[in-house]
Amino acid sequence: MSDPRELYPHQTIALDLLRQSLASGKKRPLVQAPTGFGKTVLCGQIIRRAIAKGNRVCMLVPAISLVDQTVESLYRDGVTDVGVIQADHQMTDWSKPVQVASIQTIARRGYPDVQLVLVDEAHRVFQAQKKWMTDPAWAKVPFVGLSATPWTKGLGKIYDDLIIATTTQDLIDQHFLSPFRVFAPSHPDLSGVKITAGDYNEVQLGDTMNKAALVADVVETWLRLGDGRPTLCFAVDRAHAKHLQERFELSDIPTGYIDCFTEVSDRNIVRDKFKRGEYKVVVNVGTLTTGVDWDVRCIILARPTQSEILFVQMVGRGLRNAIGKTDCILLDHADNHTRLGYVTDIGHDHLDMGEKTTAKSKNKEALPKECPKCTFLRPPRVSICPACGHKPEPHSAVAEEDGKLVEITRGKGKNKNGSISETHIRIGGEQIPLPNFYQMLRYHAQRKGWSSKQPACAYKEVTGKWPPFVWNDRCMIEESPAMSSWLKSRAIRYAKSTGSKKQQAANHG
Repeated sequence: MSDPRELYPHQTIALDLLRQSLASGKKRPLVQAPTGFGKTVLCGQIIRRAIAKGNRVCMLVPAISLVDQTVESLYRDGVTDVGVIQADHQMTDWSKPVQVASIQTIARRGYPDVQLVLVDEAHRVFQAQKKWMTDPAWAKVPFVGLSATPWTKGLGKIYDDLIIATTTQDLIDQHFLSPFRVFAPSHPDLSGVKITAGDYNEVQLGDTMNKAALVADVVETWLRLGDGRPTLCFAVDRAHAKHLQERFELSDIPTGYIDCFTEVSDRNIVRDKFKRGEYKVVVNVGTLTTGVDWDVRCIILARPTQSEILFVQMVGRGLRNAIGKTDCILLDHADNHTRLGYVTDIGHDHLDMGEKTTAKSKNKEALPKECPKCTFLRPPRVSICPACGHKPEPHSAVAEEDGKLVEITRGKGKNKNGSISETHIRIGGEQIPLPNFYQMLRYHAQRKGWSSKQPACAYKEVTGKWPPFVWNDRCMIEESPAMSSWLKSRAIRYAKSTGSKKQQAANHG
C-alpha cells in the first residue's frame, strides 16, 4: 500500500469520533459522510489501521455493479492489496487482507473470514445484510456503516451510534462542495398520485410526469438555464426517461441514457462520452444516485419524491467541485424543494428506531437559523438577529410567468440616495445587466426582422416592466451564447403554443 493522503479536518474528526465510539463498546457505528466528504480516504485510513493490527477487512457494497468501482476507488487511495468475492472475477483471491463484495454475493457464498466490515451506502438495508449483522456469532465483529443519508426507517435497530463529523452546508462553506442555485419552472399536479410505501406510486407518477407538455418544458428550461453545463436528468421510469432523451435529441442535444438494465460496459461508454462532452445530458432512472463522481454542473429533477434520502442523493450528484465550476444549477420540475426544502436544511441527529409516529409528530417544526454575520442561532420566524441586529437582505427576485423562468438579481451600483440603480438578469449562468438584455433583444429583433415594438414587449414579458424609452438611443449588442440559447427556447415554446392553438381550432372546426 502506498502512503495515505493527508486527512482534511472533517475526516480527522470522523476518524477520532469513530475510534471513540468503538472504544466505548459500540460495534455498529454509522458515519454520516455527505457528498464530497472523501469517503474512500477515510476508508483507506480505517483499513490501514485494521491491517496493521493483523485484522482482515471486508468492504461491503449494495450492488454487484459497484464492486469494480469500489476497487478502483480503493486503488486511487493507495489500498491495492485487494481481492474480490464474486464468481469468475479476475481479482478473486481469498488470501488478500481486503475483500470487496456485494451483499448479493455474500448471501449466496457465505460470510468471509474478516475482523472488520465496512458497509458502503449503509442506508440501503438488505435482509441478508441484516441477518449477518444480527448473527450472534458476529456480535463482537465491528460493522462500520457509511452513508450520506443515514435516515432509513428502523436503521437504529441495526446500528448503535450515529457519527456526524460535518454536514453538506459545512462542506459548501469550506469550499469542499459547490454552492447551488434552484429554479422551479414546473409545478406538476400530483393530486391524483397515491402514496405507496412512503413515496409516490411509480406507475401513476410515471403517467403524470410523462405528459408531452411537462417533458417539453424540461428541454426548453434547460436551453434557457442549463445549456453548456454537463447535466444529469432524473426521470421516473424507463418510458419517461426515453421520452426525455428523445425530446433532447430532437432539439439537437446529444443525450445518453442509463437504467438498471444497462450493462456495465455500456454504462462506462455513456460515462466516457459524458466526460468528453459528447453527451451534454444523461437521462437515468434511479441508477446514478450513488457512486457517481462525474463533473456535473446541472441537475434536472423530473422525478418527484417524498423521500429525503432520494432527494439528497439526486442533488448530491451535482455538488462535487470541479475546475472552473462556480456553482450547480438545480432545475426542479418536480416541486421537490417546495415539498422537502433545500438539501442543506435536511438532517437528523439520531438514527430512526422505526417507531410509529402520529400525523402531528410528522409535521416538521421550524428550525432556528444561523445569523450569517455573528453565527447566532436566531429563533424561527425572527428575521432580525437578536444578538447583533443584522437583517439578511434578499439575494434575488425571481420572475416567473407561464412556464418562463429567469433569475433577476440586484445590481451593485447605487444612485445618490443610496438605492439600487440597476438590476441584472441571470440566464444560463450568465448575469446580464438589464440595459444590455434589452439591447440584445433589439439586435435579435433587427436580425430576425421583428417589428420595432417586439423587443420592448419581450422585455416587459420577462421583467414585468417596460424598458426606459431612453434605452432606444443606445447601441444594440449582439446576443451572448446564453442569450442565444434562451431566445431559441423561447421560439420553441412559442411555436409549440401556436401549434396547439391551431390544433384546437381544427378540432373545433
